[in-house]
Amino acid sequence: MVESIARVRHIRVTPTKARRVVNMIRGKQAVEALAILKFAPQGASEPVYKLVASAMANAKVKADASNSYLDEADLFVSTAFVDEGTTLKRFQPRAQGRAFQILKRTSHITIVLATPDETADVAAASKKSGKK
Repeated sequence: MVESIARVRHIRVTPTKARRVVNMIRGKQAVEALAILKFAPQGASEPVYKLVASAMANAKVKADASNSYLDEADLFVSTAFVDEGTTLKRFQPRAQGRAFQILKRTSHITIVLATPDETADVAAASKKSGKK
């Protein structure tokens, strides 16, 4: 019924490290995902926590705009992925006038929260289109 999307772009976390955190919460309920992220030791867990909280707030605003009831316990992480952002190139001076390149990678993180009945409708629609 309600689907909300939250994105953060150009975050200074490498995509590999962010994917480790995002993989932990994929498919979980939103409230449970927040609890997991709150105590996760990884550095990328804080921006992902804020992103899930933002997606929950987006869902609440979207439900209020359409005059429908939304229980936050019904929301779950339907889609979560990390794309590679721009890479900042820096140089480290080395011996004898040389310079080594340092790549500071960034990430684009996307979280989609949905309610269970919506995903059941989407699955049913995809099965119908697949049978044709």
